[in-house]
Amino acid sequence: MSTVGMLYRKLGRLWRRLRPQADSVVSSGSVIPAPDRRWCGPEFKDDDFYIHSAECEAIRLRDRMNCTRQSRVLDVGCGQGRLAIGIQRIIGELDYVGLDVDRGSIDWCKRHIESAHPTFRFAVCNVANERYNPDGVRLDQHFLFDVASGSRDIIYLYSVFSHTTEHDMRVYLREFARILAPGGGLVFTTFVEDGVESVAINPPNYRLACAGPLHVVRYDRQYLFSLVEEEGFLVQEFVYGLDSDGQSSIYLVACPTTRMNRSGN
Repeated sequence: MSTVGMLYRKLGRLWRRLRPQADSVVSSGSVIPAPDRRWCGPEFKDDDFYIHSAECEAIRLRDRMNCTRQSRVLDVGCGQGRLAIGIQRIIGELDYVGLDVDRGSIDWCKRHIESAHPTFRFAVCNVANERYNPDGVRLDQHFLFDVASGSRDIIYLYSVFSHTTEHDMRVYLREFARILAPGGGLVFTTFVEDGVESVAINPPNYRLACAGPLHVVRYDRQYLFSLVEEEGFLVQEFVYGLDSDGQSSIYLVACPTTRMNRSGN
């Protein structure tokens, strides 16, 4: 090989080593995060699984929460926009707000989703979380989301309360009662069992091997139901163990009097 050829070959290897890696891929007509940017379990690295899971979450909102193109959705803990991608594929354009503590995820969503779909808006919510954002703002009774009272029909949290303290969960629920419009609903997932202690963080001998702070926050079912009722919600439906890592889904509606009190009406 000539000296020039060897030089080009070395330059090519150097470029491949230094060039920035793509942060997205196109699968089934949708822009989705590159596999190394996807959260949740290893199964989400598969493009088809990721797309299918996004569509299933949109179908959940459509079939269980009557989500239509007229609905106003708040996605707390939106990550890299999995629900937003599913909504676009299954329901279409609607009024959507996604919040997350991770600035990199929000930047990705703004770059790849909001820029092409301006009714889908994303913002950083810099609240403290020992696992994901330890330097964020600590939650107290004065905390408010930057979301208007009565402005959302559906609030969605996937695998957020599974990594959140009970104190912070209660603060969130109080705010959601303010934010929800009359007739609106809330769905979240977390770890729930019967006949266990009221709430446990990283419980020993559970089905998951816990690693790091707030890996698993598990509730006793009856205690969880009483907790959400104390914060002004009624349990509409409970689906045990079908979400990631065996989490359960809890569907709530706000008590009308509680919503009025929290909204200031």
